Amino acid sequence: MPAHTEYRAHFDFDIRFANGGGMSGTGFRLDLPSPDLAEDEIGRLLVTHLGLALVDEVELRGLRIVEEPHRGSRGVDASTPTEGTVPTARGRVVDLSHPIRAGLVTYPGLPAPTITPHLTREDSRARYAPGTEFAMDVITMIGNTGTYLDSPFHRYAQGPDLAGLDLSTLVGLRAEVFHLEDAWDSSRRGIRPETLADRDVRGAAVLLHTGWDRWFGRPEYGAGAPFLTGEGAQWLIDQGAMLVGIDSLNIDDTESGGERPAHSLLLGAGVHVVEHLTNLGAVPARGARFSAAPPAVEGFGTFPVRAFAELPAPAR
Repeated sequence: MPAHTEYRAHFDFDIRFANGGGMSGTGFRLDLPSPDLAEDEIGRLLVTHLGLALVDEVELRGLRIVEEPHRGSRGVDASTPTEGTVPTARGRVVDLSHPIRAGLVTYPGLPAPTITPHLTREDSRARYAPGTEFAMDVITMIGNTGTYLDSPFHRYAQGPDLAGLDLSTLVGLRAEVFHLEDAWDSSRRGIRPETLADRDVRGAAVLLHTGWDRWFGRPEYGAGAPFLTGEGAQWLIDQGAMLVGIDSLNIDDTESGGERPAHSLLLGAGVHVVEHLTNLGAVPARGARFSAAPPAVEGFGTFPVRAFAELPAPAR
């Protein structure tokens, strides 16, 4: 299915309020439902996005319409299907997991999985009726392999393990996707509360799309990765987020000398963490449902998941 083309407006603006005062902005970018909107329509979208009241006049300067993926502006329908989705009777499913294979390096320094046969198809023919054969294989891997979920037990000995997680906190969560791949650089890698503050995340899976997954499996993946700051983690806890996922090396800054504030805060508050997501660019900022359920392994804190997003079916 061809990708749906999305557009954004780039402009400076001046807003004056009916009860006095005003505000200005430079280099602003705003999602558009279509590229042929009039300037006054874009002005109204700006007011909706900013959540302003008693606006008298909106003036846009240097307006340009650019073909560019949406980032989640309020007032713009974000449910349009995109490339990389699988159609279902209910809507579309976007796979957000990295495939696991023998030799895969997920995190530098951790062992790669090995896959060996327990029963080959050839050997099974002697055990079953003619024409019937099976393959049984053994995979040996650390729980931190591929796209995986951290339970509180990963960080805290008394926290719930994988078998103790409530499925309702892992399946069908409202997804709030923050498309941040153009919002940071090597000198400002941490995602702060201010970047997340324009959304209602209560009960939601907060998915941080940094674009770092493009390096997955390569040496570049292991250094300079974006992360969630401790302040950002605490803000998400205070706002009632259910789960936080990221398409980066770690939810924390692994170059901070061993400190792990995001893990400590989130898992201490019972907020699940999913790391090494991929393909988040195919999920709209709002409107999708997110699922990432690990097997119910007792005494285990981290395990791979088949993470995916369900997009709503297009209107008929």
